[in-house]
This record gives sequence, structure tokens and C-alpha cells, in this order.
Amino acid sequence: MVINTNIQAQAASSNLQTSQAMLSKSLSRLSSGSKIVNPADDAAGLAVSSRLDAQISRLDAAKSNVGNAVSFTQVQDGFLKKIAKAFDRMSELSILAQDVTKSDADRALYNSEFQQLSQYVLNTTGKDFNGVSLFSTTPLNVTVDPDGGTFTMSGINMSATTYTTVNSQNISTTGTAATALNAVKTAITQLATDRANIGAYQSRLNYTSEQLVVTKENLTAASSRIKDVDVADESTQYARFNILVQSGTAMLAQANQLPQAVLRLLQQ
Repeated sequence: MVINTNIQAQAASSNLQTSQAMLSKSLSRLSSGSKIVNPADDAAGLAVSSRLDAQISRLDAAKSNVGNAVSFTQVQDGFLKKIAKAFDRMSELSILAQDVTKSDADRALYNSEFQQLSQYVLNTTGKDFNGVSLFSTTPLNVTVDPDGGTFTMSGINMSATTYTTVNSQNISTTGTAATALNAVKTAITQLATDRANIGAYQSRLNYTSEQLVVTKENLTAASSRIKDVDVADESTQYARFNILVQSGTAMLAQANQLPQAVLRLLQQ
């Protein structure tokens, strides 16, 4: 028996320190909801989850880009829909102006409406979306994934001859009305093609947006499995370490009492 060195107390103290450290870590995990409180907890897991979180943020940005591109095409189509109605009316006026029972004065009235609609179409082609021209030859490259991949939407060129020819027409005579009708019919065909292309872009962008949502969901789940704490399991660990701390404290107290047995030997 020795007095100066209490090996049992030192061992109990060491075990108690370990249990307290584990209890503190368990409390941190439960309070933060994360099982990686410090980088030392899982260095590799922290690196992977950080990259996943950054990718998820980029996915959100890409989804925003796609949503804005959809809005852009919707505004485009909204204008083209009205232009299509204007062309329909202009073709109707061209047919009416070819009526042999109409006088030149009647045709002048038809032509007045025809020119106003032509001017409406011309003015509409100069519209923009947040400062970006809705109708130009410049293609738009939409960033559609977190790695910077792009999808190109060709521009709708309302300055093409197909459209501009209509602006120079008039229906003041039966002859010019016939020519104007052909020009308007050609413009209607081109407009239908342009609207179909816009519809195709919208379809692709909608599918892309849905894919981004699914990808984000899967990446979020992957990141969660790495860094989020399993509360049920951690609660069990917390209860275990709490009991170990309490029992370790009690045993350390008992170990500190062991050297007192020497007194009984000295008193005899």
C-alpha cells in the first residue's frame, strides 16, 4: 500500500475525463443537429459535405436562371401571340380590299387600319425583357447546370425580310392588296415557326427545371447522411456517457478514499 501515488484514482480520473469529453461531444451534436461539430470529427466527411453544399447552392442559382429564361420566352410568346392576331386581321383586310364592289375610298379606310396594325407590329419588335432585347439575332446561352453547362436559345429575328416586307405593303388597290396578302401569309408562316421554336425551348427548360429539383433533392439527402446527426442514436449515446460520467465521478471519490486504509495500519 502506498500514499504518494494513487494509481486507482488516476485511472478513474482518466476514464472520467474520457467520458466527460464524449458527453460534451454528444451534447454538441444534439444541440447543433450535426454530427460533424469539429473538423476532427470526420475530416473527409466534412470535405465531401462542403462540396455537396456548394453544388446545391449552384443548383439553386441554375434553377433561378432557368426560371428567368422561361419567363423570357413567355414574354416573347405573349407579344408574338398579339402579333399573330394583328397578322390575321391584316390578311383579312387584304382580302376585303380585293372586293370589286368596294370603292377606292373604302379601300383607303381598310388601308388605314392595315397601316396602323403594321406600325403596331413594328413597334412591338423593339420590346425588351429587363434590358435584354426580346427580338434580336443574338442567341441566348442559358446556364442550366451547376457546372456551367449552357443551353442556347436562338434569337427571334423580327427584322428579317419575312417580317419587314409586310411593313412596306399597302392595300389601297386590288393589286397591292393581293401583293400584301402574300407578304402577310409568308409572315404568318414564319411567325408560326418562331412560336413553335419558343414552345420547344419552354418544354426543354421546364424539363431542365424539374431535373434540377430532383438533383437538388438527391444531393441534399446525400449531404444530410454525412453531416446530420441521428438523434435517436445520439440520444442513446448521450444517456450512456451521462451514466459513465456519474459512475466515474462516484468511483473517483471511492478511489480517493483508498489511501485512508493506511491510517488503520499506522494506528495499530
